[in-house]
This record gives sequence, C-alpha cells and structure tokens, in this order.
Amino acid sequence: MNLIKAGVMAALIVVTGTQAQAQSALNDILNSGTLKVGTTGDWNPMTMKDPATNSYRGYDIDVMTELAKDLGVELEFVPTDWKTLVSGVTSGKYHMTGSASISPARAKAAGYSSSYFSLATVPLVLKDKLADFSDWADLDKPGVTVAATLGTTQEKQVKDFFPNATHKIVEAPARDFQEVLSGRADAHITSNVEAYKLVAKYPQMAIVPVSAPKAPTPIAMLLPQADQVWINYVNTWIQLKQERGFFDALGKKWQLSN
Repeated sequence: MNLIKAGVMAALIVVTGTQAQAQSALNDILNSGTLKVGTTGDWNPMTMKDPATNSYRGYDIDVMTELAKDLGVELEFVPTDWKTLVSGVTSGKYHMTGSASISPARAKAAGYSSSYFSLATVPLVLKDKLADFSDWADLDKPGVTVAATLGTTQEKQVKDFFPNATHKIVEAPARDFQEVLSGRADAHITSNVEAYKLVAKYPQMAIVPVSAPKAPTPIAMLLPQADQVWINYVNTWIQLKQERGFFDALGKKWQLSN
C-alpha cells in the first residue's frame, strides 16, 4: 500500500510540475512567438511614444527589444497607463512591464524581477520661482500646490512628503509637470532621470537644489506574481546582461545620470 501511495504522490508531483510549467508566461511566449510588454510611453528617457508613428523609443524599449531578440520572438508593446500598470500584469493583458519603481503596494499583487538600476525623487518648479524653494521644507507649506500623476509612485510620495501642501493629482494622459508649466501647480516631483530630461526640454523649469534627493528606489520589471518559471528566466537574463555590460552601456546611451 505504501508503494502505491508513493507512486501516486510521485505522479501528482510530476503532473503538478508539468501544469505549472505549461501555465508559465514563458511557455506562452515561446509557443505564440510574441512577447507582450506593457508600457506607458510617457516616461522620458525610459519609454516615449511617438503618436505620429505609433512607435516607442527609450531605455525600456531597448531593454525589451534585446530580451525579445534573445528569446527569439517578436515584440509587441501594449499601451497602458500608470493606474492600470499592475492590473495589466495580473489580468494577463501583457507578460511583463518595462521599468517600474519597486514598492510594497505593487508587490502585494505583482512580482518583480531583479533590479538593474536605481533612481531617487527630486522636485521641480519654474525657474522664476526658485527663489521661493531651496529645500524640501519649502514645499511643505499651506498655499503651495504640488502635482503628481495618478497611479505613480509620486502620487503617494507627495502626500507623505508634503502633508501641509495642496496635492493636485492628474490622470494620464495628463502629466504632473504640465501642471507646473501651466501655472496650475507650484511644483511636482519625479525621478532624477526624468528631471534631467525635463529641464533640458523645458528651459523654464528647474530642479530645486535640495540638500539630497528623497526615496532612493530600485527599478525592476513587473511580472506575474506566482509565475516563478518566468521570473527565474528574466532574472537569469538580467544577471547575464549585467555581467556583459549591457545595462551600463544602455545607461550611458540614455544618460541616466546628470
């Protein structure tokens, strides 16, 4: 009887393992020949969409192009926005996302890959208001309006960093920095990598010369939480590319530091 039970248990383990593998996004990607990636197209220099051509470019786009090439499959970008970024992964709308800040809130529902670079948060204002803002405390005052985009890490940060200020939360495709440019907000906060690009594109904007950036945060790809087969593959790929200098070279190409 014990031998029969042992045989049944062994068979169940094999079946369960086979089912887990069959349900992995990795198998779906290889069988369909297409890697589907969710991307917002509004985060310079990570992912930028050209409406005229419906095409994308940026650091994330190069990363995903390389991953699809190494998988030997086609690449399909699925448009999404920040508030639906996680739900697109959990519902199977796409197999993964491009870069996203690692946060406990997102980790409750989705898995993460290993991190491949980090960023931090800085505030931006119009240059002609720099005299009023020299550090973080200057933004945390009644009468100051700080903008953020719905669904981003910065949405929570403005509430945590500036409890005494007014918070203006805008929904994509609107962006928080546009509120500053239009004068509807005094400031907004964003990653240092985007901040460098914004001040280069809009010379009327400036990064507040704070004593130090806030919330240094690792960046990674969002993946289906329970799909360890797919997570393991992506992490192995990231480790290999790090060892071969791929991410370092890409960081220089897209000027991820000032």
